[in-house]
Amino acid sequence: MIGDSLEKATLSSDSGTLVDQLLEIGIALSASQSLEELLHLILTKSRQITASDAGTIFLVQRQTEPAVLEFKVAQNDSVALPEQVQDSTIPLTPTSLVGYAALTGESLNIADVYALDGSEVYQFNRSFDELFQYRTCSVLVVPMQNVNGEVIGVLQLVNRKRSPETLLTPETAVSLTQPYSAWEEHIVRSLASQAAVIIERNQLLESIEQLFEGFVTASVQAIEVRDPTTAGHSERVAALTVRLAEITHATSRGIFREVSFSDRQLQEIRYAALLHDFGKVGVPETILNKQKKLFPEQLEVIRQRFALVRRTLEMETAQAKVNYLLSHPHSPHAGEQACSHCAFLRHLDEQLQQQLLTLEHYWQLLEQANEPQILDQEPLARLQELTQFYYRGVDGQMHPLITAAELEQLLVRRGNLTGEQRRLIEAHVTYTYHFLSRIPWTAHLKNVPIIAYGHHERLDGSGYPRGIGAAEIPLQTQMLAIADIYDALTAKDRPYKKSLPVDAALNILRQEAKEFKINPDLVALFEQQEVFRVLGHQH
Repeated sequence: MIGDSLEKATLSSDSGTLVDQLLEIGIALSASQSLEELLHLILTKSRQITASDAGTIFLVQRQTEPAVLEFKVAQNDSVALPEQVQDSTIPLTPTSLVGYAALTGESLNIADVYALDGSEVYQFNRSFDELFQYRTCSVLVVPMQNVNGEVIGVLQLVNRKRSPETLLTPETAVSLTQPYSAWEEHIVRSLASQAAVIIERNQLLESIEQLFEGFVTASVQAIEVRDPTTAGHSERVAALTVRLAEITHATSRGIFREVSFSDRQLQEIRYAALLHDFGKVGVPETILNKQKKLFPEQLEVIRQRFALVRRTLEMETAQAKVNYLLSHPHSPHAGEQACSHCAFLRHLDEQLQQQLLTLEHYWQLLEQANEPQILDQEPLARLQELTQFYYRGVDGQMHPLITAAELEQLLVRRGNLTGEQRRLIEAHVTYTYHFLSRIPWTAHLKNVPIIAYGHHERLDGSGYPRGIGAAEIPLQTQMLAIADIYDALTAKDRPYKKSLPVDAALNILRQEAKEFKINPDLVALFEQQEVFRVLGHQH
């Protein structure tokens, strides 16, 4: 543990040789995980070696233009520092002590900064002393250089005390402090170089994590661009899954009492949840964005076909009237006089109106069937009538009003996808796994592909694509599955279905759990701890 390393690295008169002490400090530095912790450790150990009353660490920030020195850590035995003193910046110029060391790579060992005569390029800034009623005397400023000699930061030690336990005041600082020796300067510079390498390693790790974070964010955006109907789904599922994992980790009794997740594992869960639908990039956009049973262009073709049939019926009726009148000439007559010819013409008009009404009825039935809803048996049976309706096309041939392929889509019992289209959608899970498996994840993220792979699997083996059972589905994936179902039920951004209230969604989750499709214990925890509140939902 880091705490053990710190304890072992405490430098006292009987703790062994200086070499051993520096090696122990190196071990403690290597064990540090976070940059903030590492910087505090470097400063603490440097001050212990030199009996310094105070110290600061600046890191060079070259991403800005111009480059600056960022104030990261400050420690002072004699003055209570405010909590928010870090992350401010100063210009990277040779006029300050730390700026001079950063630009030249030279150390500054000054016996009393108040004694500087002004001829130097650098000057001491007394604003801290004046603000906190402090007196800076001896100062040691050491550049932190990596293996290439590049300065990545500056370590500044202040007021080497004659007795480490002494607290300084402005009145006693001069008498109770002494200059830093050349030997101390050499040791601190060596320690600073060692620390620089470790800092650079930590910065590299952070940059890798930022790279992964950027990749994940870009991937989620790519998914949502191709499938805007589910915008926000991945982020919501990630929030739900991570919250459920955190609650499971905090559970001290019951079936989950021995389950725990580290911060790294929670990050792994979050990435898997964010990327669980990444494979949708391999699914045709027409399928992803399909809102009704028929594609818009299909419906438009059918609309034009209905218009053609309507016009054809009207023309056929008009032609029948002309043919009849040509073959049955008759004289004009009074309006009240019965006329078999007029009766026949009215019969043709009535027949046309009946045909047009039937056609309109079919169109309304088609529009109703096109909606992604569960169809009753009666509409399904009436749809079959459409297959019996034929019309004469412009080519003179008879054609069905609805093709077999169009009827297959309209006869979908539930939802808006045919069997083949659903298989294309379901393939996104396999695509996700193959895509994610090609990414060189770091060791603590190596399970991202397998966690995401099973989010449509079910404990009873009825899921897809592999049809595996409970024993083969990781607990993290079981959490992801619950979050995915809940958001799909409650999401307001799906044009092909209405969102459900929280209570209705929980009822469905309980039913799925009862049928052992999803984990009953996790569902109970999800509901009892109101995990859905992370999305702002209320029970």
